[in-house]
This record gives sequence, C-alpha cells and structure tokens, in this order.
Amino acid sequence: MSKSSMLTPRMLRFWQVLLLLLILVGWYLASRNVNFAFFFGQPVEVAKVIWAWFIGNGDIYPHLWVTLIETVLAFVIGTVTGLAMGLWLGLSRSASALLDPYITAANSMPRVILAPIFGMWFGLGIWSKVALAVTLVFFIVFFNVYQGVREVSTTLLDNARMLGASQRQLLRHVYIPSATSWVFSSLHTSVGLAFVGAVVGEYLGSASGVGYLILQAEGTLDVNTVFAGIVVLTIFALLLDGLVALIERRLLVWKPRAGETEKI
Repeated sequence: MSKSSMLTPRMLRFWQVLLLLLILVGWYLASRNVNFAFFFGQPVEVAKVIWAWFIGNGDIYPHLWVTLIETVLAFVIGTVTGLAMGLWLGLSRSASALLDPYITAANSMPRVILAPIFGMWFGLGIWSKVALAVTLVFFIVFFNVYQGVREVSTTLLDNARMLGASQRQLLRHVYIPSATSWVFSSLHTSVGLAFVGAVVGEYLGSASGVGYLILQAEGTLDVNTVFAGIVVLTIFALLLDGLVALIERRLLVWKPRAGETEKI
C-alpha cells in the first residue's frame, strides 16, 4: 500500500466513529420493528438502562465493582503463574517433556465444566469466579511465554555466555526481555478472557456482579438490560486493554516500532 493511500490516525479515527454511528443508526431503524426489538432490543432503551445504572439510581456500582475485582485478580494471578510456568518449562527441557501431555490435556478441557467444581471448592463468592477466569488467562500467557523463551536466538545466547554471563544474568537480560514482548501480545487477549471467566462464573451461580444482572434480566426477558450489561462489560474490557497497551508502551521502549527495522 502506497503512503498516499494510507489513512492518517485522525482520519482513521473519524471513519471508525462514523462506522459506529452507522451501526447505531441501523440498529435504531431496525428496532422500530417489534419482532426485531424483542430479540435485539432498542438502542434508546439500552441507553436509558445504562443512564439509570450510572447516573439515576447507581445500582450497578456494587455489581460492577465485584466483576472488576474478579477480573483484575484473575488477570494478575493468571499472568503471574503463566509467566512463571512458561519460563520454567521453556528453560527446562526435561520438565517440559514430562509435563507436556498433561498441559495439553488441561488446555483442551472445556473450562465451563469446571465452574460447578470451583463453586463446590470455593463457594459462590468471588474466588470461584476468579479460579474459572484464571484457567482462561493462564494458558494464553503460558504458551506465549513458553514460545518466547524457546525462540531466543542461540547466537545471542552463545555470545552472552562468551562474555561470561551467568544463568541468572541470561534469565534477567535475555530470556525475560524476550518473553516480555510475547507476554504483552497475549495480555490483550487475556483481558477479555478474564472478563469472560468472571461473567460466566457469575452467570452460573452468584448473588452479585454484572453477570448476575444479565442473568436476572434474561429471566424476565428484559433484552434491553441484557444488551446494556453487554455494552458496559465491553467498554470496561476496552479500558483495561487500553491500560495494558499504555503499560506495554512504557515497558517496551527498547522495542523498535513497526517499519523501523526496515530502515536499519
């Protein structure tokens, strides 16, 4: 693609906003049909529900706080454990060979079936939801870190060893920086999965949280409240993803931007 045909960031943002407005207008026009509105709601009514939640009666704040706590805890625990396990198995060939079939089997297991088990183990409080969300986040981070460690250049490692680098120095200055870029590439996906795990856990059994609000609305066929909950969860997932992107830019200042390597 030639430079003349590429959109500037401002123009790209304009077209993205315009596309969103077109979707909302199309939704509004289609919702004037009663049958369509029954299944997909009405954007004006959805906006009213969100307004009432945040401005009117403020009912959503306790529920949103619970969901955000579950999401953040799952995100942090899943990321830390995935990073630790990925580094360990990436550096230990024997441990990796031993545990590989078990990790593959655990990753292939449908996570939803674990929700009732976690409910029995941890009760219906936040920790059963955190445990379910951790199982989603962990494997995404683990496999990215594992791959990042395994793909470290052997030439780089040999040169570092020739300069007298110890295994600890290799871990700090070679392996971890290599894995970090892979970690952040997985965190953007992990944020959404942490939300999914928390909300699914609330959906299957809880007395609070945005997932609980959505479940209650489905029980009364209140589709507008269901879509309001979906919109709120989407917005906060995007905010967390933006926070991850901001941290990534701060921590990976050494990493060349796209297109810079061609100039070297």
